[in-house]
Amino acid sequence: QVQLVESGGGLVQAGGSLRLSCVASGRTFSNYAMGWFRQAPGKEREFVAAISYSGGRTSYANSVKGRFAISRDNAKNTVYLQMNTLKPEDTAVYYCAASGRLVPTSPGLYDYWGQGTQVTVSS
Repeated sequence: QVQLVESGGGLVQAGGSLRLSCVASGRTFSNYAMGWFRQAPGKEREFVAAISYSGGRTSYANSVKGRFAISRDNAKNTVYLQMNTLKPEDTAVYYCAASGRLVPTSPGLYDYWGQGTQVTVSS
């Protein structure tokens, strides 16, 4: 089992920045690719970004490319999502997830999920 706890969400004005963190415990963190997903009210959960177990490969949704950056620190069992130039449409609950596959973008390919952290961007 892998336990994931997100933090760093909050309320920010459009154009601002936030950094989300996700701390993992349980099994060896560096064995897992990590992803960030988000879900807005009334919408399906959507892929945001993913990073390989070593950090050498990343993938981003087109909607966040150039604005968000995913990174990880395997020594701290932590994955981050730096979010810049935030827009109201980025408002959602953000979830981190762990996968035994390379850099998956589908939520169905992730094995473990955190509880989520709310991000609200005001216009």
